[in-house]
Amino acid sequence: MIQHDSFFGDGTHAFALTDPMIAELERVTGMGIGALYQRTVAMQFHNAHLVEIIRLGLIGGGMAPEQALHLTETYAKNRPFEEIVPLALDILDARWTGKGTPVTDAAQSGDLSAALSEETA
Repeated sequence: MIQHDSFFGDGTHAFALTDPMIAELERVTGMGIGALYQRTVAMQFHNAHLVEIIRLGLIGGGMAPEQALHLTETYAKNRPFEEIVPLALDILDARWTGKGTPVTDAAQSGDLSAALSEETA
């Protein structure tokens, strides 16, 4: 399983966008995974999409749906984007590249302007 391990909310969790989780993500966002990935990398995301990427990533990583919902309600909603955008990108990137590594060191550190600069360089 392609997964990204990261601290979120109350501890370190596994996030994985398995095929069923991608199908559900496409259903709830109304767009294909490629378009969603491109929009998120380009910082043209919907807040609700970020939350769904994280929630479905937790479920795909083995967490019970109820617990994933609780964690995202508590730690992904009404939070600064600099906290949730890097995580959503890392979850998407793990599946996109097949590597369980962050998009960039800058994205992992939360420095979004540096992450964007690295993405466009």
